[in-house]
Amino acid sequence: MKKYHLPILLLGLLLPNFCSAAGLGDSQVTCEGSYPGHLQGVDWDRHDSIFWAFTSVLVKTDLEGAVVKKIDVPGHHGDLCFRRGRIYVAVNFGSFNDPEGNADNDVFVYDADTLELLSRHDIPQVKHGAGGMTWQKGRFIVIGGLPEGYEENYFYEYDSDFQFLGRKVVQSGYSRLGIQAITSSGKVLWCGCYGNALLRVTDDYQMTGRWEFDCGYGLIHVRGKRFMVTLGRYDEAVGHGGILLAAVATDKGGLQRVREWLAPPAERQRREKEGRP
Repeated sequence: MKKYHLPILLLGLLLPNFCSAAGLGDSQVTCEGSYPGHLQGVDWDRHDSIFWAFTSVLVKTDLEGAVVKKIDVPGHHGDLCFRRGRIYVAVNFGSFNDPEGNADNDVFVYDADTLELLSRHDIPQVKHGAGGMTWQKGRFIVIGGLPEGYEENYFYEYDSDFQFLGRKVVQSGYSRLGIQAITSSGKVLWCGCYGNALLRVTDDYQMTGRWEFDCGYGLIHVRGKRFMVTLGRYDEAVGHGGILLAAVATDKGGLQRVREWLAPPAERQRREKEGRP
């Protein structure tokens, strides 16, 4: 029996990591607390922490939504991404959606353990205001605002030191105020927009789908076809909050909340008629 001791020991060490990774994407997560600004974006560390940007407050929680740490932050902190122990946030101190530009953009970099600010990087190329970012295939991709009537969206690429690599144009049609949130599932960029719009874009910036789907406050690719998508909440007496709901990529190419996907057709129709998730 002694020869089984080492494998059992290794299983015991690995099991917590496996369980943490498996936990996100299976059930709803409600972020503890209320905040002055609404939710702008989310990501997780692929282990046991979720990071939430509430415009002027950056929050770290566990996978059940309990606050581990939170800090007040300047400017408009938008959508964020986790990479190698750091949190990268798209920040704008200037205007959004202005045809003349007038944005004042940075990427703020925080330590994922302590939320200590480590550095900031000027990204002036994002003309209409930096609103979110992700990491894909060796590059950061920043998205943002859009003036009314523009029929295309812009994706700005940077290397790991935030040297500008170029701007890519996607013929997406107009999306209200541009793109607010973005996540990568490998070869696909999933983009959340206000007005209940979800865009799917390939890694070479080809538009491959657009659906009516509410995820403008953020979305996370978890693994495979599993995602988490945001739902904002607001109480006039206390402020804003955020919820993550499990979702899946469908055979038609878009996303669908898991509860809707599992519900019988009659139940789905009733929820849609009542405007409920």
